[in-house]
Amino acid sequence: MNREIIKEAFERAMRIAERHLDDFEGGFPAPASENNRYPRIENNDWTAGFYTGILWMCYEYSGKKVFYNAAMGRLQSFRSRIENRVVVDHHDMGFIYSLSCVAAYKLTGDEFARETALMAADNLKARFREKGQFIQAWGELDTTENYRLIIDCLLNLPILYWASEVTGDGSYRECARIHLATTRKVIYRPDYSTHHTYYFNMETGEPAYGATKQGYSNDSTWSRGQAWGVYGLMLNYMYEKTEGIPEEWKKVTDYFIAHLPEDKAAYWDFHFMDGNEPRDSSASAIAVCGIFEAYRQGVCGEEYLKEAYAILESLAENYGAPENEEVNGLLLHSTYGRLLGDGIDECCLWGDYFYMEALMRVLKKEWRPYW
Repeated sequence: MNREIIKEAFERAMRIAERHLDDFEGGFPAPASENNRYPRIENNDWTAGFYTGILWMCYEYSGKKVFYNAAMGRLQSFRSRIENRVVVDHHDMGFIYSLSCVAAYKLTGDEFARETALMAADNLKARFREKGQFIQAWGELDTTENYRLIIDCLLNLPILYWASEVTGDGSYRECARIHLATTRKVIYRPDYSTHHTYYFNMETGEPAYGATKQGYSNDSTWSRGQAWGVYGLMLNYMYEKTEGIPEEWKKVTDYFIAHLPEDKAAYWDFHFMDGNEPRDSSASAIAVCGIFEAYRQGVCGEEYLKEAYAILESLAENYGAPENEEVNGLLLHSTYGRLLGDGIDECCLWGDYFYMEALMRVLKKEWRPYW
């Protein structure tokens, strides 16, 4: 690993984030850029927490108060959102609140942040469905078209483990533990590629069928979904040393690595391994974070670490955004929803975040994730 490449990549991204703070004054970047520039939006999408996560990492690395003030200054926005139920009828409470309010509490001990994050954890726990034993991903509860889990939720579960730790209430952890067990039963195919979503019979709770919302087809493997599996399994293992997860993680990760193109930046779906289809560099960044956490947990050896370094160096050298006025994102060539026609070959806010987290993990071995 060339540490200088990693250091320069992080510091360049940090300079870009600081240079464009005013672009998002009073709001947040949209989930995806438009011509590599993020519009400013209100706190009303599932991605808001990724921006504060970036701000917190920049503050931890640099000590600059401008990042601290920008992150802390948005806490009221997160409280207002959960209190007024602004687009919270879904499972993404971890994405939104772990990287904003849990991070603020871990770093500063702020009680307002703690209380706000617990409100989000309560909202997530309320989406647990007894029939099927899972947290319903999206939409109105107990409707046939919405009665499903999705692999992304693995990264929302840590806020429940955290809530149990800070309150002493084991019901949060139990909810996470059961959802994880259900996910592991249904989300893998025989080759350890993963379904994006999985439906259940609403009347009986029996597993019904796998499908996709963002992949190429129900039978293909959406690369970002596979990456959620690589990192999500490890974030749960970080809290709960569940038997069988290390072996499953290796198989899920082996599949991801085996389907990368030469430059290590995943295509948006693993149906494609070459050609002119868009990349999703965010998927590779997510997977790198998962491999680094697996290595820290003693789940994998040096061979996986070397692969993670190779992926990250390629992202830093070939996909890191330049410093100019035309671009206010950090990681180029991500894809939000190829078939939805949304955020194709753009910067995506989660891609920026996981790219920064991966770089941070190399530069500061003592750094611990906000999840």
